[in-house]
Parts: sequence; C-alpha cells; structure tokens
Amino acid sequence: MEQRNLVIAIILSVVIMVGWIVFIENPRTTAQQEALQQQLAAQQAQQAAQATQPAQAGQQAAAPQDAGRKTLSRAEALKESPRVTIDTQRLSGSIALRGSRIDDLVLKGYRETVDPKSPDVVLLSPFNAEHAYYADFGWAGATGVALPTSETVWRADGAALSPGKPVTLTWDNGQGLTFARKFEIDADFMFTVAETVTNGSGNAVEISPYGRIVRYGTPTGASQTYVLHEGPIGVFGCTIDENKERSGCAAEEHSYGDVRDEAEDGAKYTYNSTGGWLGVSDKYWLVAHLPPPDETLTANIYYDPKSDFYQTDFTGQPRQVPVGGTIERRQHLFAGAKIVTMLDSYRDNLDIPLFDRAVDFGWFFFLTKPLFLVLDTIFRVVGNFGIAILCLTVLVKAAMFPLANKSYRSMSKMKLLTPKMTELREKYGDDKAKLNQEMMALYKREKVNPAAGCLPIVVQIPVFYALYKVIYVTIEMRHASFFGWIKDLSVPDPTSVLNLFGLIPWDYHALFAIPLAGGLVHFLSIGVWPLIMGFTMWAQMRLNPTPPDPVQARIFSLMPIIFTFMLAPFSAGLVIYWAWNNTLSIAQQKLIMWRMQKLEKKS
Repeated sequence: MEQRNLVIAIILSVVIMVGWIVFIENPRTTAQQEALQQQLAAQQAQQAAQATQPAQAGQQAAAPQDAGRKTLSRAEALKESPRVTIDTQRLSGSIALRGSRIDDLVLKGYRETVDPKSPDVVLLSPFNAEHAYYADFGWAGATGVALPTSETVWRADGAALSPGKPVTLTWDNGQGLTFARKFEIDADFMFTVAETVTNGSGNAVEISPYGRIVRYGTPTGASQTYVLHEGPIGVFGCTIDENKERSGCAAEEHSYGDVRDEAEDGAKYTYNSTGGWLGVSDKYWLVAHLPPPDETLTANIYYDPKSDFYQTDFTGQPRQVPVGGTIERRQHLFAGAKIVTMLDSYRDNLDIPLFDRAVDFGWFFFLTKPLFLVLDTIFRVVGNFGIAILCLTVLVKAAMFPLANKSYRSMSKMKLLTPKMTELREKYGDDKAKLNQEMMALYKREKVNPAAGCLPIVVQIPVFYALYKVIYVTIEMRHASFFGWIKDLSVPDPTSVLNLFGLIPWDYHALFAIPLAGGLVHFLSIGVWPLIMGFTMWAQMRLNPTPPDPVQARIFSLMPIIFTFMLAPFSAGLVIYWAWNNTLSIAQQKLIMWRMQKLEKKS
C-alpha cells in the first residue's frame, strides 16, 4: 500500500515511454518509408513540370514560368547556365545567371555522415537536377512590359561572390526598364539582395516584388510526427502600429503531408503580414526568404501533385516606377545551418520576428531552449558535448537536491521501518481498515511520507523530454562525439549483440525491414550504454524498500529491463544522461542511508 504512489508514477512513466515509441517513433519510421516510396514513384513517372508561380494577390500580370523540366545529374544541371561562384568559410556554390537563382549551395564542414571523408551536405540544387531545390526573386504585375523570367540571362559585374565582395546582376528589357540585383553575403549563411528598377521609358510602370522557394519531391527521411517539424514554415500575421511597434506575429508550420492533403482539396495556405518570413525547414537546415520588415505581403504555401513540388512564396504590394525614376528594395535570404545563437543574432540585428523558432524546441520552448543554452555554455568550456551532458546532469541534480534529499530520506526511513510494518501486517492482516489506520499513524509518528519516493521520477520527466528535444533537434549536437565508440550523441548507441558490441564493423539496420525477423533484430539491438543505464537503474532500485505485495515487487524487478529496451532506440546522449543521473542518485541515496543508520545506532 505504501508504495502505491511510487508504482503509479513508474507505470505512468512507462506508459509515456511506450506511447512515445508506438505513436511517435514507429509512425515516424513508417512515414519515412512511405515518403521514400512516393519519391521513387514520382521519379519513375517523370511527369512534366508545370508552371510554378507566386501568388499574385489580385494582380493581373503573370510571374515567370518553369516549364519542360527534365531530370539530369546535379553536375549536368549546373552546366546549363553561366554562373557566379559563391565561396565563404561556410558555403560554396554559385548563382545561376539564367533566372538569377540561388540554386547551388554546399555546406562546408557539415558532412553527410560522421566519416570525415564523407561529402559535404548539399543544400540547394538547380531546376533540372534530380532533387531540385532553389530560391529566386523577381517582379510581376505589369501588363505588356517585359519582366525578367526564369529564362532571362543576367549580366554580372564579377565572377565570384564572397564576404566583402558583392556582385551585381543587371538586365535591360529593351523597353526602357533596367533591372539590377546586388548580392552580398556575410561570413555565415545570410544573403542580402538589393534590387533597383530604373524606368527610362515614356510611361510609368507598376510592378510588385515576389520571392519563392521551390522544392521538388518529398525529402527522404523527412519527419512526419509532432516530435519534429520538417517542411514549410513561416511567421505571419505581423502588424506595425503608428509607433512602429510590431505585434501579432505567429509561427506557422505545415508538414509535407499537411500541404499535400490541402492540395488534394484544391486549396493552399495563404497568409497576410507586414514583414515576417517564410521558407522550408529541415531538421538541421533552413532556406527562408526574409522580406523587408515593413513590407506588406501575401504569402502562400502549396504543393503541386502533378509536378511533385512544394512552394512557399510571397508577393509584395504594387509599386510604381515613375518615368525617369528608380525604385529600390532590400531583403535577405537565409540558407544554411540552424545554429541557435546565430538565429538569435539575426533575429535581433535584422529585426526578424521569431526567427529563432526555426529550431523546433517544441511546446516546452520556455524550458528546452534555456536548457540548451546552459548545455552549449558548458560545452564552450569543456569542449565535449558528452562531458557537457554529464556536467548538466550534475547541475540538474543540484537544483533538485532538496527535493531528492527529502525523498531519499523518506525512502530510507521506509526501509528502516520495514520490520515494524511487517509486525503491523501480521497483527492486523485481516482488518484492512485497522491496518491502514495503524500504518498512517506509524508514518506520522516517524515523519515519513510514503509518496515522496515518486517525486524525483515525476520531476525528471519534463527535464528528460527537454533534453531529448535538445539532443534531437539542434545542429550543435549533430555528429558531436563523446569517447570510445560514441561518435554521434544525437543517434542511438551503434553497438549491439548483432555486431558483437562494435567488434564487427557492419550496419545491421537493414535487417529491420525483414518480415518476422525485424522484431528479433530490435530485441537484440541494445547497445552498451543502454545496458549500463539498465544496470544503474537496477542498482538504484535495490536501495529502495522492497514492496510487500508480490505483484508490486515483480513490477519493481522488471522496471530496469523494461527501461533498458525502451531507451535503447533513443539518442546515446540521452541514455548517457539517464545512466549518469542514476549513478548520482545512488551516491546521494547511499550517503543518506549511511547517515541515517549511524543516527539509528546512536539512538
């Protein structure tokens, strides 16, 4: 009876963990496989691309068209246009002069795998490449006036774009309008695009700026669960009052599946805003248009099922270019890794509302992000994220020390009271009401709280979830190594019985897809760290009083085994945290028990 609350807390924890795996992790894996099958089917069909154009927001002129898409290798697609190279400490690639598109970006220093010889991550690819993904800009709205399109070949005043060395592209429409687009890039992932339109014709012209990001095909392995958002994203609904104060901004996230479902009904997501931003987010990468903060715009997010592409676009309000006059416009484009502190800096310095929300810290943002900032600060001191996790665990234990101390003291008293409780059961075993009354009197007399033992477990759940999000979604944890065989803290422990705990260098994960055998493979794929975690949990539970009820005692004995199997698929960093937390709890509880035994002997 006295362990009922503790058992309930443990059972609730198990339910949460099992629910997480059944309703989130397993659907995520299934969704990834389905997305891959859909992508392969789309590639085999090789359907002709249809027009992709930004919303006109009631304007009559048409935007540039993309037609006749063909599937080429990335190298072949890059050769189809003359280019201006991009070279920074973080990016390499080029801008296509045909269409003035940013459609070739490779992230320096971010490898596809933990192998230092693996290729750098490719972020953007040209229109005719197999996995086309690009961003462009333009003007629309004027009837009877030639405007730049996706086939327009611009002239560049330089061959390379790098920090401190901008490049300006120009195009004359032959009707008196001259378009200029100046590209600048900083040392990280932010492009600045300054556009001017000069009217040398005899008539005023009204045009509207637009920008779009187009992605062909659903990315392989894209998350389809609530744990992580991948897909179109933006911040809309912003308004600016007469004091230039912004309000009303809200982040909008739509998974690839949501956008496809909307397209089946012939609909799309449309938003109005003054300022804000929109783009496409991957787990670790982001490509986003950042219009001027005071520009009124209409944004759209949609999917074209016939050509299998996703598009996020915006159109600004019409602007008139007077005869002999010039209009200017300046915006930004982010294309790179979602480094938390970098996004914070851009948010503050460029006045980009909620730009840090590009990192999916989840509903517990108020807890998850501060936890990450503490972890990142520790990392900057110790230089290893694994050690930083250990230090963070110590800080968490220190913060919870008073609560845990009270709990462990109560549990230790419960263990010392075991003989007295046994006597009461023998004496009042047939009278449950009297037994409960005497038990309560004993607890009160000895100042013991039987429910105190569950408090550390309950309090750990939000911390556990927050740390899970930190390890799972932040680029800083990607490929972060610990010691020994742990080369990436953000993925599960790679060792298991199937590879003799790392002695046999082979990837057994393909066996998961084998019918019937998949369950056995999952059963055997438990790494060293999950086993260490299970042992520390067993050792900690040995310090607790054994429940007198056989059913409760059996549940207690199975908990370390259950948690070992449940936590095995989780990130190695999270399992290390749990094992170290158990170890610290054992030391704290042993110390308390030793002190109480000394006091008991003196009395």
